[in-house]
Amino acid sequence: MTIHYSIEGNLIYVAMIMLAAGLVLSLLRKIKWLPAVVFGAFVVLLAAWIRRWIAVGHLPMQTMFEVFLTLAMVLFPIGAISRRLPGIRNPMDYVGDVIIGLIILFPAGFVFSDRPQALPPILQSPLFGPHVLAYMLAYVLLAKAAMYAIMGCFIPTGKSEARSSKLETNPNSQNPNVQNGLSFENLNSDIVSDFGFRISNLPNQEKAAHYEQSAYLLACLGFPLMCLGLMLGSVWGVFAWGDWWNWDPKELWSLACVLMYALYFHWRGYFGQKFLRANCLLVILGFAFILITLLWVNFSRLFPGLHNYVG
Repeated sequence: MTIHYSIEGNLIYVAMIMLAAGLVLSLLRKIKWLPAVVFGAFVVLLAAWIRRWIAVGHLPMQTMFEVFLTLAMVLFPIGAISRRLPGIRNPMDYVGDVIIGLIILFPAGFVFSDRPQALPPILQSPLFGPHVLAYMLAYVLLAKAAMYAIMGCFIPTGKSEARSSKLETNPNSQNPNVQNGLSFENLNSDIVSDFGFRISNLPNQEKAAHYEQSAYLLACLGFPLMCLGLMLGSVWGVFAWGDWWNWDPKELWSLACVLMYALYFHWRGYFGQKFLRANCLLVILGFAFILITLLWVNFSRLFPGLHNYVG
């Protein structure tokens, strides 16, 4: 474990303290304060990100310290945008952002070195920013999807609560809070009162269906961005290495992530919400592939390749 004494490092610690305070407020069921906490942490992380940019003289998305700082910084605006989706409009999403933010910031604050590095010539390309940022946005959205999938996967439903596969939206409904047969207006009030530890007025099957639907909507946003990152990387490869595809371990695992989520969307498109737990498990498995691509491929000696310059 390492302690950072740079300005960026200290700002990361301030953001972590704010998020930890938000988690305590969540446990005390003071959820109404979470938007202010989340916004405050975003402002602090944005200041750290800008300070890092000034310090290194290029977009701070090269080293793993910078990558995780960027992930944490974009988490909160991405959360604000995703909460505009009807199926994700509930206070538990703020709690999820607090937890994910702490998980992302821990490696940046205590694991990865914050030593500035010069940008290698191969990264001095106009595609560097769009390529990496597309992946960062996709990873944050798919991390949030995995969070909802975990909640949906581990809610006990039982055979007595088996859900009909004919769960559909009523086209004649005039209530925008009613989707797929679920009243999200009531769901929100239940979560506010019970903070997600229990939602006493809803059957477990409906809670699982809501979380699965949220995971699906977030995956729908993250998947195109991940595909965009892969395509931009392929174009960049032509200029950097002279070929669209080099069978590099990072390229192969990035492709595996795309194929894993493609499998999920085909499964989900065919079966809908008939198999809620299987849907959630596929989302979780897809994010496990992302973790392998982001971490193991970069650090394991089993995967030497063209992309081993992140530091």
